[in-house]
Amino acid sequence: MRGEGLAVWLLAVGQTLTYAALYYSFAALLPDLEVATGWSKAQLAAGPTLAFLITAVLTPVTGRLVDRGWGGEMLTLLPLIGAVALAGLAFAPTPGVWLLLWALIGVAQSGSLYETCFAFLTRRLGDGARAAITRVTLVAGFASTLAFPLGDMLGRAFGGRGALIAFAAIVVAGAVPANLWGVRRLRRMERADNRRPPPEPDALRAALRRPAFWLVAAVFGAVWLNHALLITYALTLFADRGAGAALAVLAASCIGPAQVAGRVLLMLNETRVDNRAALLLSLICIVLAAGLLWAAGLAPGLIFGFALMQGAGAGLLSILRPVLLAEKLGRRGFGAISGAVAVAPILATAAGPSLGALLLGWGGATAVYATCLGLGLLGFGLGVLLVRCPAPEQG
Repeated sequence: MRGEGLAVWLLAVGQTLTYAALYYSFAALLPDLEVATGWSKAQLAAGPTLAFLITAVLTPVTGRLVDRGWGGEMLTLLPLIGAVALAGLAFAPTPGVWLLLWALIGVAQSGSLYETCFAFLTRRLGDGARAAITRVTLVAGFASTLAFPLGDMLGRAFGGRGALIAFAAIVVAGAVPANLWGVRRLRRMERADNRRPPPEPDALRAALRRPAFWLVAAVFGAVWLNHALLITYALTLFADRGAGAALAVLAASCIGPAQVAGRVLLMLNETRVDNRAALLLSLICIVLAAGLLWAAGLAPGLIFGFALMQGAGAGLLSILRPVLLAEKLGRRGFGAISGAVAVAPILATAAGPSLGALLLGWGGATAVYATCLGLGLLGFGLGVLLVRCPAPEQG
């Protein structure tokens, strides 16, 4: 459907701009923010960490709101609230105010990013959701590629505080209208057998009794902790493997495009590759990535192999989580179930930087390599168990 396709691409644009501003702008502007505020990295980083924790707590709630038909409203209104808070950071006089505004951003993130978007698409499109989710992540995979050069340019032009206002303006002028238009078009079309499932208040309790729920949470918790460790300390680890600064930056910049490439391959082969095979292939990529990075001490060029494998694996997995949930647990109460499962990877992402610092201080880079390889192998083993779980009875 032409109109449906346009609606999905509009949501993809909205996700790209929302991620670039609310998720990646901090990392892109960190050096400029240190200069502008005079605060330490730890003081500044406490803000995004708090936002992640609040997002983890609230995502199950926003998932239930999607089930009750409020997904479109959240995708439209919460980015606006996040933009107001992001602009407010530019005027934060103390670290305490900085934290308060990041808490508000955490509320906005809980109902404006992938989880809400994917649950909304699954609720609206039914069996067509996998293709739609692939298209959204295909575009939104470039959010970091957009945020870092844009942050550098805006930081040079306006300083760290001024750049935050510019990122907030991008959300207001770009993400919010795109989401609003996309949501309205989808709501006029009513696919998924021309009806939406009614809210299922008992669906989450039923899902909690199924092994598949806990396996999905465990697989993605392990992999996202692996990913957070490796991405946060990528430049440090690349340097440990003998790569120069320019080579390290180049390799790190390949991770985002590799995510998109993995999604493109899945989209081109979606009729030939089932979800089970795609899951195991993506988990193998995560294991290979950790192994290649560890082996790069012998040949620093292997860091590019790491970037390609890690990016492709993570890119595929971001698509597969909602698809696997619908396949293994059904679509009844999907928003609540998806939100509950998301707590594990969100908390893992929040824990990654602190755990990485602990590992580096305790056992050096080798401890990080070993931990990430172990997490990858754990994720693969759990994935094998997951694909063997039966689908729910229909009807």
